[in-house]
Amino acid sequence: MSTEMKKLNVLMCGTGEYTTGWTGSGASKSDKKIGVVGLTLFDLRRLGKVDKLGMVGVNGSKFPAIRSHLQENIASVYKDMDTTFDAFPEENKVDPGAYITAIDKMSPGDAVIIFTPDSTHYPIARYAIEHGLHVLVTKPAVQLLPHHIELVELAKKHNVVCFVEHHKRFDPVYSDARARAAALGEFNFFSAWMSQPKSQLETFRAWAGKDSDISYYLSSHHIDIHCWIMQGKAVPTRVVASAATGIATGEPYNCVPQTEDTITLLVDWQSLSSSKHKGTAVYTASWTAPLKSGVHSAQHWYYMAEKGEINVDQAHRGYDIVQDESGKAWYNPFYMKYSPSESGHFDGQRGYGYVSIEKFIDAARSVNAEQVQPADFDAHGLPTISNTVLTTAILHAGRISLDEKRPVNIKHADGQWSLE
Repeated sequence: MSTEMKKLNVLMCGTGEYTTGWTGSGASKSDKKIGVVGLTLFDLRRLGKVDKLGMVGVNGSKFPAIRSHLQENIASVYKDMDTTFDAFPEENKVDPGAYITAIDKMSPGDAVIIFTPDSTHYPIARYAIEHGLHVLVTKPAVQLLPHHIELVELAKKHNVVCFVEHHKRFDPVYSDARARAAALGEFNFFSAWMSQPKSQLETFRAWAGKDSDISYYLSSHHIDIHCWIMQGKAVPTRVVASAATGIATGEPYNCVPQTEDTITLLVDWQSLSSSKHKGTAVYTASWTAPLKSGVHSAQHWYYMAEKGEINVDQAHRGYDIVQDESGKAWYNPFYMKYSPSESGHFDGQRGYGYVSIEKFIDAARSVNAEQVQPADFDAHGLPTISNTVLTTAILHAGRISLDEKRPVNIKHADGQWSLE
């Protein structure tokens, strides 16, 4: 039995805002100006957990700008930070299949972190798992329930770790709320709101409404949190969706005609321990919120149960800053901390954006060292591919409900989930 923890080689799929902080039009103007994934992996390499890094996109001509952005904003800002990586495709090439070339160069036990448009998660994750690679895929894991079930089975077959990057589970407020919800008895009502300003439609214009929608992209956060609170206690049984339209498709955003502005899912839940206890959940997400509301993501949720309630406002944390030019803003230092430590090093290791990625890296390394089995993580309340099936079931049901203008039932038979 090998117990030595070896460094992990990691391929980052996706070169955009979340990976590098670089968008097509320059450095991101959101709260992720220097990204999350790349920065975290560069720091984990400094700390000895990660070894070789690769990054794959579709258009190789972006890499010179990305490299200089990382050099200027990460390597020159933090002490001992090496931002080098292998790039795919080459600088003069455009290749939507570059991830295949990159994965083919890797060895079983290496890892892939996927932050690409929603519609591409499934083929990339499947290809990586089939090559014996550990996978961390951003939410939504996939868009179709059968694809999610297939990834669960493939990860088991190839004995690899597959997590979904639901970082909100590592937000100390959300994880504390989940623990407290356990003492409140049967679930009754849940309501969640999450929105981003209309400017995001410019960032996501390439795929907004075409390849995915705002429910998959944003509501996946709070649907997962609610499914996590309900794990082993209740299951969703029926989904009805409703959408508001007209802003994303108009000037100046001009998204494709089918783009919704705001999507609401109404979901029935059934208690597993009491046939008479049923609950209702309402999940709403929008990407047409006002531009200067002072937060990048407005986010709050309310949970009511038999013996109490929980109210969480994660956008306004009793901490606000006012600047002459931009007005009032609420910041979230618990997610990523970008200011350097007293020694000049990166100092954001306790941020839940960082923790979420580090937990995956630690899990993959411990499986490689044969200290644990991938299935062990299912019991830890972590967002494994197996623990997140119902999040995909609800999102997929919502999409069908919108497209076919009907309620969709979520069924469980012979150990398998399906929609009807």
